[in-house]
Amino acid sequence: MNASVLMIALPLLAAFLLPLTGPLARWVGPFAAALNIALGISLWQTVAQEGPSVVVMGGFAAPLGIVFRVDTLAVLFATALAALVLILWPRTSADPRRESALLLILLAAGCGLAFSGDLFNLFVFYELIAVASYGLVAASRERLAAAAGLRYLVLSALGSAFALLGIGLVYALAGTLNLADLSRHADALNSPLGLAAFALMLLGFGVKAELFPVNAWVAEVYSTATARTTALLAGGVSKLALLIVLHLVLLVYAQPAALSLLLTLGLLSIVSGQFAGYRAADLPRMLAYSSIAQLGMIAAAFSVSGEAGVLAGLALALHHLIVKPALFLVGDGWPKCVDSLAGLGRAEPWRAALFVLLALSLLGIPPLPGFWAKLLLLKALLGMGEPAWNLAAAVVLLGTAIEGAYLLRVLQTLFRGTTNAKPATFGGALPAGVLGVALLLVMLAATPVGGALQRAAQQAADVPAYVADTLGGSPQ
Repeated sequence: MNASVLMIALPLLAAFLLPLTGPLARWVGPFAAALNIALGISLWQTVAQEGPSVVVMGGFAAPLGIVFRVDTLAVLFATALAALVLILWPRTSADPRRESALLLILLAAGCGLAFSGDLFNLFVFYELIAVASYGLVAASRERLAAAAGLRYLVLSALGSAFALLGIGLVYALAGTLNLADLSRHADALNSPLGLAAFALMLLGFGVKAELFPVNAWVAEVYSTATARTTALLAGGVSKLALLIVLHLVLLVYAQPAALSLLLTLGLLSIVSGQFAGYRAADLPRMLAYSSIAQLGMIAAAFSVSGEAGVLAGLALALHHLIVKPALFLVGDGWPKCVDSLAGLGRAEPWRAALFVLLALSLLGIPPLPGFWAKLLLLKALLGMGEPAWNLAAAVVLLGTAIEGAYLLRVLQTLFRGTTNAKPATFGGALPAGVLGVALLLVMLAATPVGGALQRAAQQAADVPAYVADTLGGSPQ
């Protein structure tokens, strides 16, 4: 069995066997996540040596059968998700088996989404991720968590209905849902009805991707869910939703109208997120709005056709996957009100220093990785040479300036005056520290990391090779 299939099957099997594992239940999840990381590394080496491969299951050749595309981009997302799940694995929980099962289902579905080569299976795995995320959000003991979780559930259900309607329209127009086959029938979707289908899917999948205008749930959920759940949603789930959007614009909707729509929603996410973050008075909401803006930048990058846009989007996504979860974990246990943070930088210097490092990278201060990611974004936008993308570059710079204003306000508050409060229990010390070290390692290994992202972008942007590999794959 192909390792990509194992990366889906093993976490699912572990989730369903949890009730039978007795005292070993607490170790089953971390073991499955670690095994997925090992499988991902093995796949990475195979793809580097032999190139992308296609797994066609069930004895039916594409476009009729279930197709998995194993390339650098898919392996990167699947392995990064497994690593994030392992780092964020809860040490204690009121219901450890339920939470472990939900995390394993989310991991399996995320890997399936990363490898899937047709819209139907993308939607199925996306829904599995949604169901698992509902359970994780509901696990919070916060008083307001129930209301926030219900709002999240309703908006996500509405988004799923939009996405399903869009997929139905695509099938009605093109007669297929296989992404490679859709690429050959893209002309059938170059119509007002085809663009409407894209808009519906963009809004549907945009709920998890935190895109404007379907991101109203973000601040409420992120400020009431547990820090680890928030870190997983912001760091992992949002990137998987954007991966679907990337597949759509690369393979199916490489038309100017669709790219302009994605750019518009990305810019609106940046503007609304940064201004809301500037006005936010408590830290979790501030970080939540900042996440909306950062994901808007990724969407803007993916609106740039060709390899440059993919590369910029991947660099931003990888950076956000590391930095944003760590920021939520570092702030866990601190007072939510920003003004109440006064003096905590001196009372907890190591924790505050980690927050400073992460915030500076998020702002794009050189030589931290955030600088190179934003530089790639600006080069990609300005390289289009058109007024709309020049305006987008200006919006990115303006958003960064606004973000700098409110994050620097937090840093000033941390180191202003003194506090008599005892240092809070830093439950996220280990995962936040690991993510902080990962950020520094990426900075020190900028050249090989950049090379790996370049190869991933080249493979993803090579649409003719994707079509030839997929439709010419042999059944497994």
